[in-house]
Amino acid sequence: MALALLSGSALAQAPAAESATDTRAAALVTRMTSAEKIEMIRGVQEGPATDQGEAGYLGGIARLGIPALRMADGPPGVLTREPSIAPPATMALAATFSRADAQANGQVIAKEAQRLGVDVVLEPFINILRDTAVGRGWNTFGEDPFLSGKMGAAQVEGIQNEGVMAQAKHFVGYDNTGYNMVADDQTLHEVYLAPFQDVVDAGVSSIMCAYNKVGGQFACGSHKLLTDQLRGEMGFKGYVTSDWGGAHKPQDVTAGLDMEMPGLMPKGSPWLTITRSYFDGDKAPIAPLTMDMSVLSYVFSRAMPEDSTPATAAGGSARAAAMHGQFPDDPAPINMATALSRGLVSQKAVDQAAYRVLHEMNRFGYLDGKTHQPTHLAPAPESEAIIAKTARDAAVLLKNEGGILPLAPSDMDGLALVGPGANQVVALGINAEHSLGIVATQRGTVDVLKDRHPGKDIAFAVANDMTGTPIPASAWGEGLTRYRDGKPVSRDAALDFTATSGKALPADSMLSWKGELTVPAAGTYGLYLQVLGSNAELIVDGKPLSHTASMTGARHGDTVQAGQDNLLPTTDGLDNVRRDVALSAGRHSIELRTFSDTSHAPVQVRLAWMTPEQKAANVHEAVEKAASAKKAVVFVWVRQSPVFGIPGDQNALVEAIAARNPNTIVVLNTSLPVAMPWLSKVKGVVNMWWPGDKGGEATADILEGRASPAGRLPFTWGEALADYPTHDPAHPERSKPAADGAVVYSEGIDVGYRGFERKGVKPLYSFGYGLSYSHFDYAGLKVSPAGDGGLDTSFTVTNSGKMASDEVAQVYLGAPQSSPAPVAIKALAGFDRITLAPGESRMVTVHVPARSLQYWNSSAHAWTFVPGERPVLVGGSSQDIRLSAKVSKR
Repeated sequence: MALALLSGSALAQAPAAESATDTRAAALVTRMTSAEKIEMIRGVQEGPATDQGEAGYLGGIARLGIPALRMADGPPGVLTREPSIAPPATMALAATFSRADAQANGQVIAKEAQRLGVDVVLEPFINILRDTAVGRGWNTFGEDPFLSGKMGAAQVEGIQNEGVMAQAKHFVGYDNTGYNMVADDQTLHEVYLAPFQDVVDAGVSSIMCAYNKVGGQFACGSHKLLTDQLRGEMGFKGYVTSDWGGAHKPQDVTAGLDMEMPGLMPKGSPWLTITRSYFDGDKAPIAPLTMDMSVLSYVFSRAMPEDSTPATAAGGSARAAAMHGQFPDDPAPINMATALSRGLVSQKAVDQAAYRVLHEMNRFGYLDGKTHQPTHLAPAPESEAIIAKTARDAAVLLKNEGGILPLAPSDMDGLALVGPGANQVVALGINAEHSLGIVATQRGTVDVLKDRHPGKDIAFAVANDMTGTPIPASAWGEGLTRYRDGKPVSRDAALDFTATSGKALPADSMLSWKGELTVPAAGTYGLYLQVLGSNAELIVDGKPLSHTASMTGARHGDTVQAGQDNLLPTTDGLDNVRRDVALSAGRHSIELRTFSDTSHAPVQVRLAWMTPEQKAANVHEAVEKAASAKKAVVFVWVRQSPVFGIPGDQNALVEAIAARNPNTIVVLNTSLPVAMPWLSKVKGVVNMWWPGDKGGEATADILEGRASPAGRLPFTWGEALADYPTHDPAHPERSKPAADGAVVYSEGIDVGYRGFERKGVKPLYSFGYGLSYSHFDYAGLKVSPAGDGGLDTSFTVTNSGKMASDEVAQVYLGAPQSSPAPVAIKALAGFDRITLAPGESRMVTVHVPARSLQYWNSSAHAWTFVPGERPVLVGGSSQDIRLSAKVSKR
């Protein structure tokens, strides 16, 4: 099915080759008025009649036949007001070590963009997983710049071959916990600029500059970064867009910034609390900016009870921390009109920026009417096959003691699956700037296995019931008063107006309810606000407790979608805002308010709970079912908090089950490494990552052995957080920001596994690690010079096991005995994923590009070959080296 989509791409409008001159774009600029040129470099909010809730919008110039552009967030997938396919998370895609999978996923993203009316997708995300504590580290391709660049470039090709623009982000240094990257020039070039060079070479249309500073200067206003390095050294010819609110002055256009986003926002927009439009042409004075994150933090406050200590009704949910470093106050902002009149910006700089945008529009055929409008059609059927294959290809088998996996057919009679991720799909664990998936297409592993093995004793226990139970009428006393427009209109026995109950409300029914909830005994209760078709807020004892995290104008899809506020939607497909709250016995006032999300869908609203007694009973049931099973499979999910840890009581659950059943297997859904204190007590561990919509089927395929796991870790899995270079206790400057937000990259080029090698620290699992249901032998390494100045390596790989399987062959370069600049002890320089039948052998050729043999010579400001003899290493991971040879480059 994947090949069917690949072959079909020839029918799409692939962009023209990148070029240095574009006479059509240049001619259009000369025909524009000054105001129209500004319209081409500054976003606006799309009108409500056609607004798709997309991240950004460029209005176009109708007079000149220049169309508007919609820009939508990812990765993964495409985020607008309509539900869309959830591909596996970026880290899962990285784990495939497959350029073909990356390109195919790019095509899925492009097809969804076309279906949803999007012209520019804000992906790939090619920053480096330098520090696992960084908030968006899970959304990278891992810790290695070579892997990140090659996978990112393949994804760009997949997106753009379908006639959709890709925008790589975030240029550069958006990989620390502060807001000011401090790194030496060699480190910047070899690690952090390197993936961007790969996507530039792939012809990426656009690059998003980062919020942070580099060396004390904002990235979106750095002439050195945007002009000298990105355009001068790296040869980029497309346009640079600010991250949303990342422009800070009109002079940024002179530095090389071509487009400001979100741009000119209407009065009342949440974006006006953190930024101004500096590229606007209005001559009226701009209001001073006193940055206030309280409005936008409302959109991002998607915490769950397991993420932190329980909230109280008085305290409410946590709010986002202030980000004054990235969004500083501006007491006297000026815009482009003022800057032009004062001579602070030249008209030539504005013209150049407008030209760059028009050039890419011309290159993609957008000036000839090939932009995209919503089709209201279902996703392409080929897309599901691709994301299912990717989820299988990503699976990393970490432990398989005694061959506990794959499960035998006889294991299905007496199998127990435990955890909410067994019954539902942990498609994407962090619900942020990416697609949220199409819940109706998701099937949990439990249902998949039961359908495949009818009549078998396959037990399920949720342990942590995130859907809960509708609060019964008996707990509401005299019921709840329903209000419309602030006036009482009726009374309801309970709050359960859903399609499941047969009582969904008409579209745009903006109602509220007040009542008293009788709590039978003091304790910590889960109160779950479950909604679709509207926004909602829950108030307990007069204090706000929870709310849906959508807001019209926030440019994050804006409508409420199932699963946006929790790890999982409810089991019947509603958004689920969960809070734990300490309640005393007796009556508590409850108020629930709904308000429009502009979806105009039937309104569903329910208030459910989880009592302390039911929580304990669920855990007991899970342990008992697992204890009586032949084999127990425990599904463990991870988000971001705690750092390097597993949330909630899941560790205790695994420990309890492993103590009762010696044949315990853990399925992880994580995109970051975590401590596993129970590892020695379980027999099998497989990481399925955040596998996207088709994760249930993919997990079943791996557990059953319908596919052999062949994913490889795109990061080092350490024994402890302190083992990582960025968390070395001797170097707090690497992870703890200084007062000016500075984080010092003093580890230099030794990021990730390179730092482990330098310090001689043995990780739990090395970079590139992954077990298989088969076994592979390597032989016959040959290394020869390549025409581009690099190397061609060839060797034979044999599947010496009994099962067909993929293998990821990895080529590393070692360091010479001495060098004029730091060289990594070991660095990935090539890889290939191949499929072999049992007993099959194949000659594999992996090219090592010239750049991998070079270092950035800071004194010469040039790439220079590393002199001397150095090893070429081939194997199954950074520490599983099977073959080696020596090469010299002079």
